[in-house]
Amino acid sequence: MELILKKDVQNVGFKDDIVTVKNGYGRNFLIPQGHAHLATSSAKKVLAENLKQRAHKEAKVISDAEAVAEALKAIEIKIIAKAGGEKLFGSITNIDIAAVLAKGGQVIDRKFITSGIVKRTGKYSASVRLHRDVIVELPYEIIAEE
Repeated sequence: MELILKKDVQNVGFKDDIVTVKNGYGRNFLIPQGHAHLATSSAKKVLAENLKQRAHKEAKVISDAEAVAEALKAIEIKIIAKAGGEKLFGSITNIDIAAVLAKGGQVIDRKFITSGIVKRTGKYSASVRLHRDVIVELPYEIIAEE
């Protein structure tokens, strides 16, 4: 089943992409949830025209995302957590990284941060997707609370 995505869908594609998915996934999830609509020939023509008009605006959005990426690289991320030795009491997730970035002045939605669940102290890396073409790798460190 060929669909045009209305929103970014993780592990499927980005907004305005034409994707091919299994019939059940498209019919039972993507279309009813409002994430996609059928890719008919007329819908493809409309999409092509919209993408042409949006190309100029896209360049500005990418430059803004790159500016945010440079600002994010300047922030030193150190997360202090309770730990017994090297093992944490609890875990560090995307939510904690988003909170540290917000304190640093850069508000990033947690769903655009990919780091996994960390349960030990040490140095790690998280990837932040600011735009489909701008992905930043952020190093961060987890320190045991004194």
